[in-house]
Amino acid sequence: MAKVFQAADATDLVTDLRRSFDAGVTRGYEWRVTQLKKLLLICDNHEPEIVSALHDDLGKPELESSVYEVALLRNSINLALKQLKDWMAPDKAKTSLTTFPASAEIVSEPLGVVLVISAWNYPFLLSIDPVIGAISAGNAVVLKPSELAPASSSLLSKLLEQYLDSSAVRVVEGAVTETTLLLEQKWDKIFYTGSSRIGRIIMMAAAKHLTPVVLELGGKSPVVIDSDTNLKITVKRIIAGKWGCNNGQACISPDYILTTKEFSPKVIDALKQELEAFYGKNPMESKDMSRIVNSNHFDRLSKMLEEKEVTDKIVYGGQKNRDKLKIAPTILVDVPLDSQIMSEEIFGPLLPIITLNNLEEIFDVIRSRPKPLAAYLFTQNQKLKERFAMTVSAGGIVINDIAVHLAVPTLPFGGVGESGMGSYHGKFSFDAFSHKKAVLYKSFIGDAAIRYPPYSRGKLRLLKALVNSNIVEIFKVLLGLS
Repeated sequence: MAKVFQAADATDLVTDLRRSFDAGVTRGYEWRVTQLKKLLLICDNHEPEIVSALHDDLGKPELESSVYEVALLRNSINLALKQLKDWMAPDKAKTSLTTFPASAEIVSEPLGVVLVISAWNYPFLLSIDPVIGAISAGNAVVLKPSELAPASSSLLSKLLEQYLDSSAVRVVEGAVTETTLLLEQKWDKIFYTGSSRIGRIIMMAAAKHLTPVVLELGGKSPVVIDSDTNLKITVKRIIAGKWGCNNGQACISPDYILTTKEFSPKVIDALKQELEAFYGKNPMESKDMSRIVNSNHFDRLSKMLEEKEVTDKIVYGGQKNRDKLKIAPTILVDVPLDSQIMSEEIFGPLLPIITLNNLEEIFDVIRSRPKPLAAYLFTQNQKLKERFAMTVSAGGIVINDIAVHLAVPTLPFGGVGESGMGSYHGKFSFDAFSHKKAVLYKSFIGDAAIRYPPYSRGKLRLLKALVNSNIVEIFKVLLGLS
């Protein structure tokens, strides 16, 4: 029988890791590189086990598991290994006349002991990707995987314990009790991926210790379809980004479509045609789509579909099988804007289409709702692209595709407003777990008497000129002309 994780265990865990951090175990370049290479070994040596665990937890197809989890992790690790020396190097900073002669730099300093609480929908990617950033930045780290993906959680615990330095990297499995005990501890940063409801709980717990947080949440990510688009490619990319990414169970999944009343019949017909081409006439039997994670989420999605004034809006799909945790790709048209399906993040295979009199209305519709994690636009109209990118506030914007910004390490990934705070990926992950420490080096040469008492009007004028870097005024004061 597994040992029960108690308050004393949480305290001892943080104490042990802090002891390792204070001893400098994690700070050196060699330690960081060694741990990153071992994470790469996990990907290389255990991909079949990872794929199997993801299938057990979510029914994920092998392609989704291998490409969207393992391959993306390999890319993150390889980038960190390639760039780490540059990331760790101090950045030179300019100085001013006020401090002359002096030099300055910005040092990336590890925060200390950090906590990563990950999500169930991409349990390997969303667990290890933040850990890559934490290790690259030189921190000790505790990973708390999601209990809703038990096979993945168990495998993560086993592999990280087997490969990584346990004096500085630990995994704690469990559910609400274990997470609560961890949140009672003082951390130097908490990185959470999940729902906004739990995000608020995380933030309240962090506030007790003034602990900074990164919250990777979600929201209702809109997809705008202009009539001036390549419709066939548009719907293929929407399907791939919705049902082809964990069956809609993704934080950046398309949540609803906005298009005009005039163009919507063509969008619906194209979606139906391509969905059948992708998943067959009976998508419930398709092996190329994940299942719903558990019965609670199945019931939540069913409740959305069964709501009054929503059921009769289904134009495609709607089939369900609770025993198999399967819901067919479902398209709905013009559901009430105050319905549950339009008020909450869907996180599943349901896709409402909201029709508008003209495309100009999209901006008011999107602006009237909490800021989403992503917003998508399909158009060939250059002015519309530019206006959408400049005026729509979202964690990220993608024009003419879905979710692909996730795979670009030079772009920050994170939310804004209720979709989250903070960002990561690539160097942004390193920065998320670093303190940017200002360092100024001053010489004993050139010590100026004007900064010391007794003060005078002349000293005041000269100091003001120096602080303002006003060369002309400095010479005027020195020459007695001011």
